[in-house]
Amino acid sequence: MPSKSTFLPKISKEEINKARASDDDNELYDLLTQPLHAELYKNQSFDFMDGLSEGQQLLLAYDYARMQVLQGGFIQFIENGYIGLLPGMIEQLYMIGANDMAKVMDDVLKVYVLNRELLSKPSTVQEFAKLYDELKEFEEIDARFEKYNAHATLLMLDYAVNHLDDFITT
Repeated sequence: MPSKSTFLPKISKEEINKARASDDDNELYDLLTQPLHAELYKNQSFDFMDGLSEGQQLLLAYDYARMQVLQGGFIQFIENGYIGLLPGMIEQLYMIGANDMAKVMDDVLKVYVLNRELLSKPSTVQEFAKLYDELKEFEEIDARFEKYNAHATLLMLDYAVNHLDDFITT
């Protein structure tokens, strides 16, 4: 993933090493993603992602997927307007070897395209709830996401650790 970032948060090697030594992989994951979320929030636009390295883009986009899908499935992810994050994420997941998760995301995109009219229209809370009954194919995709999430996260963290200059400045 050869692209340089215009935003490299300052994180010391000691912080990285401490997070890596932790038994909790989320410690390193959070250390790398939180500054990206903070800067995105400050910019108030997903255009900010265009200036990030591909690895940073993947971490940030995947974190949105992870937060949404683990809470309300891909229907919630789509309903909250994050479907545009998928095409780049799929390519980046393949690049780091997270092929199973890339296939999950690709399947989400396929189901979305087949049901675009239904998934694109504004909905009330009741209409949104009905989507879960109408689009049962997402149940299996959501389950696959949960199954592959930990492995995909580890592959992203391995990539980040091996390409720290694309993620941070010390």
